[in-house]
Amino acid sequence: QLQLVESGGGLVQPGGSLRLSCAASGFTLDYYAIGWFREAPGKEREGVSCISSRNGSTYYADSVKGRFTISRDNAKNTVYLQMNSLKPEDTADYYCAASEPETVQAMCEMFTDLRPWEIFWGQGTQVTVSS
Repeated sequence: QLQLVESGGGLVQPGGSLRLSCAASGFTLDYYAIGWFREAPGKEREGVSCISSRNGSTYYADSVKGRFTISRDNAKNTVYLQMNSLKPEDTADYYCAASEPETVQAMCEMFTDLRPWEIFWGQGTQVTVSS
């Protein structure tokens, strides 16, 4: 069974850190660009960070630049999102997804244009930033 499983979410105080993991089973992540997306209550899903399959190029939304770092460990079939200096506005459900986009920027910014069979989603993990 093909699956993407996110983990690492939880409750953290403002200024704290979390590391999210996206582990694949049933297929190899090597060939896919992987993105992290988030959906806050009452808001649309947005692209947070994406990493390519080929050259490791990355994309970050302006709201997380300098605070979040995406990385991949193909040997472990896992992609990570290190989140530092967390803010209350980072509170959301975080999802990872696999796709074969033209660019990582396209994946993160225009994922809503992809057809359902062009992107494969995990079930999400909740992140709450609150004191």
